[in-house]
Amino acid sequence: MTYTLYGIKACDTMKKARTWLDENAIAYEFHDYKSQGIDRDSLNRWCDEHGWEAILNRAGTTFRKLDDASKADLDQAKAVELMLAQPSMIKRPVLALGERTLVGFKPDLYAAALA
Repeated sequence: MTYTLYGIKACDTMKKARTWLDENAIAYEFHDYKSQGIDRDSLNRWCDEHGWEAILNRAGTTFRKLDDASKADLDQAKAVELMLAQPSMIKRPVLALGERTLVGFKPDLYAAALA
């Protein structure tokens, strides 16, 4: 099976995840959602699976630069709109494993999921 790794090419965490996958000879396709975009259905699926709070990257500079009105009263629908407008607000990486996904990169979680 070929998996899909979603993220942004220049991100350090993405580089770690890609290196781990390569070193463990795990085939994957890379989807750069900064250049290729992301669809609403994928974001909603990820939010339903993990909670929008886990998918929206509030620690990043893109989110922190938002005006207070954009940050106020967040819910899943508003978070999805923000991430569609600025995909760099999506937590990364997201590794699609078919019926489920992993969010973020932890070598032990990748090893367990891909064993």
